[in-house]
Formats: sequence, C-alpha cells, structure tokens
Amino acid sequence: MIFIIYRLITRKLLDAIFAVCGVPDSHFRPISSSVDKLDKTPWHVVRNEMINEKGLTPEVADKIWSYVQMHGNVDSIDKLRTDVQLMAVKSANEENLAGEALDGLKVLFRYLTLYGIMDKIIFDLKLARGLDYYTGVIFEAVLTKYQYDPQLGDDQVAVGSVAGGGRYDGLVCKIDPRKRSVPCIGASIGVERIFAIKEHQMIESQIQTKTIETEVYVASAQKNLIEERMKLCSYLWANDFKAEMALKRNPKMLDQLQYCEKNQIELCVIIGSGELEAGIVKIRDVGTREEFEIPRAQLVEQLRVYLTKVRQRIQESSSKTNNN
Repeated sequence: MIFIIYRLITRKLLDAIFAVCGVPDSHFRPISSSVDKLDKTPWHVVRNEMINEKGLTPEVADKIWSYVQMHGNVDSIDKLRTDVQLMAVKSANEENLAGEALDGLKVLFRYLTLYGIMDKIIFDLKLARGLDYYTGVIFEAVLTKYQYDPQLGDDQVAVGSVAGGGRYDGLVCKIDPRKRSVPCIGASIGVERIFAIKEHQMIESQIQTKTIETEVYVASAQKNLIEERMKLCSYLWANDFKAEMALKRNPKMLDQLQYCEKNQIELCVIIGSGELEAGIVKIRDVGTREEFEIPRAQLVEQLRVYLTKVRQRIQESSSKTNNN
C-alpha cells in the first residue's frame, strides 16, 4: 500500500528560527532554499552551501541544523514553546513570530484531529519551499514508499513531493491594480512525478499501457474470409462496439492473436467456414486465452457480458497493483 503523508510548517516559525540562529534578514529566503534541499541532500552538502556560497558562519549553520532536525506533531509544538530565545523573537511590527505561528499550528492540528487525519501529518522544520510569497502555513504531500533515503544514494525510485502549497496573503495585492488585500491558500500537483511513479509501477507489475480503443477484434481462421470479416465488423460498429480487423486478405491466425495480446484488446471474435455453416462464432478472452462458442444471433448480447467481466478483472488487477 502507498500512503500519502503531509509535511507542514509555517513561514513565520521558520523566520523566527532563522532570526534566533543569527541569520541576517536579507539571507532568510536564500537560506530557506538551502534548508529545503535537506529532503534529498545530505546535511554536510547543505552546510557547505550555507557557509561557502551564502555567507553564514559555521556556528549559525550548525544552530540551524539543531532546529531543522526536529519533526513530529503537537508534542514538537510544546517543545518549541519552552525555547525562551525562540519565543522572544519579534517581527518588525513587534509581533511575536514564533508564538503566533505555534498558536496557529495548534489550532490547525486540533482541526486535523477532528477530521481524523492527524496520523497523516508530520510537523517538519526542514520544509522550507523556497518561495518568497508564502506568508503562513506551508505544506507538501509525499508518497511514503517513494521518499528519498540519503543512505540508499541513487539506487532507488524517489520523486520527492507529489503536491505542495501554502498560504500567501500578499500575492494578489502585488498583481491587482487596485492593490486589494486578499488572503489565499493554494496548492499544485506534481503531475509528471505521479506519472513517473505510475510508469514504474507498471514496469514492476509487467502491466502494459493500452494505446488503442479497440475492444473487439474480428479474426478469421481460414483463407478467403475477408468479406465475412468486413461484414462482421460493420455489424459490430452498428451496435456501438469498437472493432477492427486485419487489413491483409489472408492474415495468419497467430499474427492476429499476437496483435490482440500486444495491444491489449479485450476480446477476439473468430470465424471460419465451420462457424459460418453452423451459425456460431467463437469468442476468445485475450487475457486468459479461454474460448467460447455462442450462437451468432446472441453475439451482441454475449459480447457485452464478456466485456463487462474482462473489464472487472482488469480493474481488480489494477487496484491490487496500486495497493502494492
């Protein structure tokens, strides 16, 4: 089973941590970008970037590390409240940055508990998302099975977050000609990352992606039956089936069946001189290779029944793959 968990923090709390660690105000956003890399980059690499590229002293960088290692839930909030230096940090307009941020988080956690999803939430101090316009809570969604593990190096399938967003109270004001203050919260989904995981799952489970719409293939087991195949295709189209046949006059039976399997066509209707004389057709379940003979007069009705069964089987198989 693949679980989604949500990591979150607030911008005000992160700013308070940087302030108490001695980071200059002008470096808050550049250092946020460095902290955000800790999800997939070892600390010694990030530390080197903070010191040699962004101008922090080793002492300031190490103090940041002492904070950003912290993660958990409501207990972490209570622990931070005992940090006297952190709780004393004030903003330019004399707001208690850490206190206000922790109060907001406690309310949020209470609401998440009432919704019954607190077990999917992690309070993570290294979540920075280095974008300037966030003003409040910041969050990311990650797939637990595909999180990056620094100890495994490159030998792993990891995509980082698959969604993320946050609160941005000042963004609309910057682009609105009337400069209205509009509190907002938004999120985006990492479609490419989700597709990458789905492709990996299909390779692991050896499931191929169906690329054509054909659901019924009309095949002939003998030569000189092209017109009979054409008539049967026309009949199926008239009854709203997505059908096709080989364009060759006398295709080999094996080639026709292999085409069905390669393109994951659900059913194959097979005709031959014997079937035509007896007024029957043979239906082949391409996935299981089982074959059934039915009266031709019942073809439409029976095809719909068999298609329903095949699709249910495919759906169940797909669900098992997603759960693994």
